[in-house]
Parts: sequence; C-alpha cells; structure tokens
Amino acid sequence: MIIKRLVVIGVGLIGGSFALALREAAAVGSVVGIDSDPANLEQALSLGIIDQSASDSRSAVSDADVVFVAVPACSISSVVREIATALAPGCIVTDAGSVKASIVRECEALIPSGCSFIGGHPIAGTEHSGAAAAFAELFKGRRCVLTPDAQSNAAALQTVSSLWRAAGAEVCCMEAEHHDRIFAEISHLPHAVAYALVHAVGTADVEGENVLSYSAGGFKDFTRIASSDPVMWRDIALMNRDALLSSIDGFSVSLAELRNRIDRRDQAGLTEFFTRAKLFRDGIV
Repeated sequence: MIIKRLVVIGVGLIGGSFALALREAAAVGSVVGIDSDPANLEQALSLGIIDQSASDSRSAVSDADVVFVAVPACSISSVVREIATALAPGCIVTDAGSVKASIVRECEALIPSGCSFIGGHPIAGTEHSGAAAAFAELFKGRRCVLTPDAQSNAAALQTVSSLWRAAGAEVCCMEAEHHDRIFAEISHLPHAVAYALVHAVGTADVEGENVLSYSAGGFKDFTRIASSDPVMWRDIALMNRDALLSSIDGFSVSLAELRNRIDRRDQAGLTEFFTRAKLFRDGIV
C-alpha cells in the first residue's frame, strides 16, 4: 500500500480507471469518489470503482492522503480553490489535465503551506467517457507526464510517481510549458484536425449526397478521436491557445505544400512527401 485514502474528484474514464488500477495493485486503502453527476457516481459505486461517495468535497478531502482531480481542464483550478483550505496537513493534490502551464501556476498558488500540488497528465484515453468506460488496464504501458517545478516537494513527487507506476504507467517529468508545446503538436493538433475533417466532409455538398454514409475503415479510423467530448476539447483548445495556433499554422504550411505538389502533378515530390511521412509514422511503432 502506498497511501491509505484517495479521493477522486471526477469519477469518469480517467479518474475511474486510476482508482481501479490502484485498487487492483493494492496500492490504496480506500477510495472516495466525488462527481457532479449523481447517476455516474452511483454507477461508480455499483461497479466497485470507489468504496464510498461524497457530496461535500471539502469534508471528503479533510482526511485524504492524495486528491486526484480528474475533471475538465478548465475546471481544475476551481476545484482546487474550493477544497484548498480543507486539505489535511501533508495532503497531495494532483490532476490529469492535458494542459499544464496555467493549471500548475494557478493551483500551486492556491495550495496551503504543508500541502503539495503535482501536475500530471496521463497519456491514455478512449473516445468514451463516464464511470462505465473505466478499466484498470487503461494506463498499462502508457506514459504519464508529471510537471514539477523548483518549488515542488520531492516526497510528494515521489508518492505521485509511485502511484502512477503502480497503475502501470511509465512516468516522466518535464517543465509545464515544454509539455504544452509538445502536446499541442502530438495531441491537441490531431484532435483539431479530426474535428475539422469530419466537419468539412459532413458539410460537403456533393450533388445532394450524404458523403459520410460512404465512409469506411480508413475514414473511421482516422477520425475516431472526433467522437471525444466536445466540451473537453473546447477547453483544451482555449487553455493551450497559443501553442495550438502555432501547431495549426505549421500544419497549414504542410497541407499547402501537399496541395501545391498535387496541383503541379509533381509525381516525384508527392512520392517524397508521402514516403517521408510514412517513415515518421513507422518510426512511432
């Protein structure tokens, strides 16, 4: 056992899977769940994700060792503000937001002396949401990025790292601003492109045809992430606005280059473009 009492605020795919993984690893004594949706919270109880539910977040965190905030990115700071003065001495607060710089900056300013905030971002997920979508293996073999700074408590960082490793994740650390630039490229841009592609095809006027009705495996595979929660991705796009805009600009340059090579009927240029992209993609595997 790493900690005795974990409070999960937001018992959805990420929060629920974290709780399940730690319970399966016997890394936590008891898990308390808090969620804005009573039906989802009841489902988390019935599925054995949490041991008990709570409606009052302040009283729930008063004896917690770790509080895991797994709510939409734009709400994380508000949640921390609400619970900050009720935290037990030594309590560690961590999160799962996919934007880090603004969250870390705001939350560290809210956490009282004697407690700690460690920013985190598990690189895992599906297009599904809610407690029913949670499963213990979600983080196995996946990375979790932690974003401590010079003021972060070393013991708190070690505890959060240990929890993520118990959940099956590979832990790495980096500065929050560096994280946001990387994930604007590798995560936020692909989601923006997927949403834009589905929007473009869905609104395309091809002689009155419903173009999407002809979609097959390739289109469905490429655009799977456009089934993700629109509110969550709205928040991410706005919170990481500058880095995402820069990524979109870079993608626009690449797309324009592809268009130019097609327009010029540049066979050699197209082969080079596609081959280079294929090598990048194959390198991921």
